[in-house]
Amino acid sequence: MADNDEDDSHYRVNEGDYVVLRRGEIYKAVQIQKKKKTVFEKQWLFLDNTVGELYGTTFEVVSGGNLQPRKPKSIESSTVAKEAGTDNRNILDDGKSQKLTRDDIETLKEKGLKGQEIVQHLIDNSSTFRDKTEFAQEKYIKKKKKKYENSVTVLKPCCRILAMMYHGREPGKICHLRYDTLAQMLTLGNIHAGSKVLVFETCAGLVLGAVMERMGGYGSVVQMYPRGEPARAGMESFGFPAHFHDTLHDFPICHVNALLAGTLDTAAREPEADADISNKVKQEDPPSTDPKQDQPMETSTTTDSAQDKEMVEREIKRELRAQEKKVKTEEKRKKLASAAALLEGRNADGLVIASRLHPCPVLLGLIKFLAPSRPFVVYSQFKEPLIECYTKLKEQGGTVSLRLTDSWLRHYQVLPNRTHPLLLMSGGGGYLLSGTTVAVERPKARGTQSAEEPAPKKPKLTEG
Repeated sequence: MADNDEDDSHYRVNEGDYVVLRRGEIYKAVQIQKKKKTVFEKQWLFLDNTVGELYGTTFEVVSGGNLQPRKPKSIESSTVAKEAGTDNRNILDDGKSQKLTRDDIETLKEKGLKGQEIVQHLIDNSSTFRDKTEFAQEKYIKKKKKKYENSVTVLKPCCRILAMMYHGREPGKICHLRYDTLAQMLTLGNIHAGSKVLVFETCAGLVLGAVMERMGGYGSVVQMYPRGEPARAGMESFGFPAHFHDTLHDFPICHVNALLAGTLDTAAREPEADADISNKVKQEDPPSTDPKQDQPMETSTTTDSAQDKEMVEREIKRELRAQEKKVKTEEKRKKLASAAALLEGRNADGLVIASRLHPCPVLLGLIKFLAPSRPFVVYSQFKEPLIECYTKLKEQGGTVSLRLTDSWLRHYQVLPNRTHPLLLMSGGGGYLLSGTTVAVERPKARGTQSAEEPAPKKPKLTEG
């Protein structure tokens, strides 16, 4: 029975979990925290009542911003009309067909009527609804539900949902990477459990999270980042368990050349620590000159004691800050050393690049860490940078099966007698360059000869 409860808890919302709120085609990733207001579509919500409910549950927003699970009943049966017209030619859209005014609708909302009931009132007070065709009636109901029904669906984060969320809300943050292109990247990169993957991306951590989700917490991921701290906001929205983070390592790309040349020193002390120690020594020396020491003792005793307390407190704060900085520096050095140890073998199983930076120098530098017969994939919103990468790889060799592709996606509406492509669709999903590494034999220097090869015979000279 305990095992069943544990399995069931995996599919239920718990406090502290990351979830995705959905209303129509709008998504937002949030963390479940009790008694905390969450803004979603210009509305305040409290997510306390979602704890313990199954993922995928739809909630009604009641008074006070609280959520209440929607009762499992058929919504369509109460709103679908029994009568329908044959065509819409005689319907005049003059704005006078609806008897309810905006004030009447606001009054219904103040009385506590739910969105479904408001939609039913709109249908009953429409003079042209029954003259519309069945298709037009369904379209009218769908439109009014979207406007007046106040419901939210709680979903479990995954690669597809988060990619759709970012692409719909802030596509610039993920370099306009579409979810079907992301799926192709995971396939072309051969991302699987137990592998060692290098990831260089500036997509808010979305590609990094997708790689970690595909690996399932087994193997190792080395995130290469350009400067500052690695961006992981998108990865944190996945809500991975703790053991997933144990497989993640980060390495600044500015140290790649030093690592390839063998000059990277991860055991040396960073200059910041030496500067802290020297500053600390200097701060301990000054108290020899005090301008107030010549004043009478009676007037300076109280002020001296207050100043001494302040000085002691400042010294304690300085020491705490220095210790914290020293601990952080040591942790950073250990992380750098562990990531460098993974890269030194040059036996990575895959390389994934998705960045707004020019990919050519990044690709030519990081591809040296891949073992032979390993895949790599590069994403760019534009094809010109990838064409340059393609040309450089062809010139230097060491790769086969180079392919430059673009992805195309079209959504279809599938309904009885109304199946057709949607009018609005994404214009492009970016471009991908993929290939496989191979071992390259370096040309031998002149004058060197293998011991197994026999010496060339001298040609015989015939006397004339």
